[in-house]
Amino acid sequence: MTRPTSSAPSQRMLRIGEQVRAALTQVLQRGEVRDDVIEATVISISEVRMSPDLKIATAYVTPLGVSDHSIVIEALNRHARFIRGRLGPQLRQMKYMPEVRFRDDTSFDNYKRIDELLRSPEVSRDLDGDNDEQ
Repeated sequence: MTRPTSSAPSQRMLRIGEQVRAALTQVLQRGEVRDDVIEATVISISEVRMSPDLKIATAYVTPLGVSDHSIVIEALNRHARFIRGRLGPQLRQMKYMPEVRFRDDTSFDNYKRIDELLRSPEVSRDLDGDNDEQ
């Protein structure tokens, strides 16, 4: 009998993802990666999603104060193997050290777009009409 597959991450995937995020943050804060682009940029790691087998970690990052995020994302992916080696001391409990992939986090853009929609005159007009009826 096969088990039903779920698209939701398991508790273990979420816990390991948070541990990897904390370890990545420490590596970047200490300035262990010697790259001019990475050293000159403040990088926010909002989330790390783990694959079901815990061998791939996809880190969603936002470079702050940089207009072109792709340059920073490319630099991080160039140094992904070095960063993976630096994660070892913080992630000793793992059987396999996950391969780290960096992706641009677009969730802040989505939140901004939703906020702009909610503040638009059409939506505020509709909301004001609802308050009058109650």
